[in-house]
Order: sequence, then structure tokens, then C-alpha cells
Amino acid sequence: MANAVYAALPTTIFAVMSGLAREHEAINLGQGFPDQPGPEAIRRAAAEAVLNGDNQYPPMGGVPELRAAVARHYARFQGLELDWASEVTVTSGATEALACAFLALIEPGDEVVLFAPLYDAYAPMVRRAGGTPVIVRLEPPHWRFDRAALEAAFSPRTRLVALNTPLNPTATLCPDEDLALLAEFCVRFDTVAVCDEVWEQVVFDGAVHRPLMGFPGMRERTVKIGSAGKMFALTGWKVGFLIAAPPLTQVLAKAHQFLTFTTPPNLQSAVAFGLANSDAWFETMPGELAASRDHLAGALRREGFATLPSQGTYFLNVDLAASGVTEDDKSFCLRAVKEAGVAAIPVSAFYETDPVTSIARLCFAKRGQTLEEGARRLARARDLSIAYKAG
Repeated sequence: MANAVYAALPTTIFAVMSGLAREHEAINLGQGFPDQPGPEAIRRAAAEAVLNGDNQYPPMGGVPELRAAVARHYARFQGLELDWASEVTVTSGATEALACAFLALIEPGDEVVLFAPLYDAYAPMVRRAGGTPVIVRLEPPHWRFDRAALEAAFSPRTRLVALNTPLNPTATLCPDEDLALLAEFCVRFDTVAVCDEVWEQVVFDGAVHRPLMGFPGMRERTVKIGSAGKMFALTGWKVGFLIAAPPLTQVLAKAHQFLTFTTPPNLQSAVAFGLANSDAWFETMPGELAASRDHLAGALRREGFATLPSQGTYFLNVDLAASGVTEDDKSFCLRAVKEAGVAAIPVSAFYETDPVTSIARLCFAKRGQTLEEGARRLARARDLSIAYKAG
């Protein structure tokens, strides 16, 4: 018999929309991957390591050179002083790091506070670990929580809170005052924060990512998760970072050893090289992506679409209702990919209940010509939607 948690799950919306994009030869602005290959020097370092490096099992916690490079990176960019040997674990992607955290820290009956819209792996993993998700609903255009929302969500049974910032799919950064408020509740309720910060380097317009781990009372009660794939636009590499104080790391590592145990050594070596030799990348990459964001936003505005602000990630959201679309987001996105040849993601897919149904997420990490054509095709989908409603 199948496990009830996973047997009841639908196919993820990313697989559905990317499959439809392939089937209909559509432009894929749905799934969040760039159409550029990533930094050549880092890719060459991976090739060199696989040819001339050690290809046997690396240490379970990750190769020392990468763990030390991760600690140096976070000290430099976020002011976090980490002991690489006792506080840094390398995982096979950030999703594995999330699974380690949930499996290692949740006991049956524990409550876990989640913020919706949320990455669609969170709630199933929490339930599989025996926890009960408690959802705080965020709404456009600001996608923020407040004290009343946290008072309603936290209880003496709250074991964990999972925070994603910058937030996918909303493309927003959690403001300092909201982070301070969440830290206050974590300390008050003796709650561990699992912080999914995979987009931490992909922030725009002079914004600075602030880790929750750096707030008062949070150093010993935060699990911080990062992603080399997002940092270096190498999403297929699946190299993640799991950061926590030693008592937490010890139990997290025990979950990691029975999930993937380790991560390809050549990729670990290449990421270590990248963290030590990519000053220019970290300086220019956000600006280049912001230019792509602005390119897509401008193309959409010329077609009569209203967009929401994008402070980070690869994503820009379209306000369908404000753009003349009366269909719900899922119906519109299915029409767009099947009839107009452009794939987008309905943000309602990031809610389990009571979804926001008027927002479509687009990925702008694409070439300019692709973005222009995607905007034109989305306008065609809107015209088809209006005609369908009228007729």
C-alpha cells in the first residue's frame, strides 16, 4: 500500500506546465531556470574535478574546502560567523536540506507554521514527518504577515516555523521589521526557524538580504538553507548548504546520512572554487537579472498587463484581474500554454486552501527576444480568454 501523504498528492504544477510547454512547443516562462549556461569558470572547474579529482565517496558532511568556503561566504556577505566543521553541512540541493530539517526536528503532533503562498514541497514533507501544518495566509500586493497573524498561528505546540525569503513565488523580501517580529515569536515559543534562503544572492535595486539567524535570540534556533544552484544559475547541480548551531547540526546530519549521504565531489569542488572566485559574478549578476525583469515588465506593460513589484528571485507576477482577465489563474495559464504557446505558473498552486486566484508567475531569466515573444503570446491568451467569456 502507498503512503497516504504522497499517494494523495497531485503532480507538481512545475512538471505539469513544463510538460505542456514541451507538448505544445510553447515558450516556457513557468519553471524557474535560466536559459544561459552559468559561469564558465565554475563549469570548467567541475569538468576538471571529475577528470582529475577524487570521484569516490566524499565525507558525509561535505568536502572541507566547500564547507570552509561556505562559512567564509556568509561571514563576508551576511556577517555570520560560522564554524565550518560543526555548523555547515553540504546537501544534494536545498530540498534535501529541507527534508533533513523536517525529518530531524519534527515529532508526531508538533505544529509547524508555514506561510502561503509556499513552495509546494513544504506541507507534504511536514506531514510525512508527523507534523501538522499551520498556515499563515499572505496576500498581494505586499505579501506580509503581522502580529495578529502570528498570534493566531503560534501555540505551545509550535515546534518549527518555515520561512522562505526572498519568497518564491511572490518575489518579495521579508522586511527587517517582519523578521524581528518573527524572531520575537520564535524566542517566546521556543521555536526553531527553518529558513529557506536559496534566493539570498538574487536581490535587486540595492536591497540587502538579511538572514533571520542574525536577529537577537535566533543564532542557536535557526536552520539556514542556501543553494549553489540559485547563487550561480546552475539549477541542475543540486548543491545545497545546511547551516545551524552544533546541537542542531548533529541531529540534522543524522537525517542527511540516510537521505543522500553525500553529494557529487566534483560539483562540491567547483562550488568551492566559485565561492572563492566569483566577486565579479556576485556584483554583476543581480543587475543583469534586474534588467531582464525590467525588460519583461516593459513588454507586458506595452501589452496592457499590470505587474507586481519584484524585489528578488527570477520571477515577475502579473495581476490578471487588473489586466482585464476574468478567468482564474489556473484556467488562464492552461489556456495560455495550450492555445497561445506560453507557459506560466498560477500562484494559486502555492496554496493548499483559500488560494489567491488572480496572479500568474513568469520567469524572466531568459533572453530578451524570448521575453518579448512571451509577452505577445500572453496578450494573445488574454484575447482568447476575453473572447471565450464573451461567447
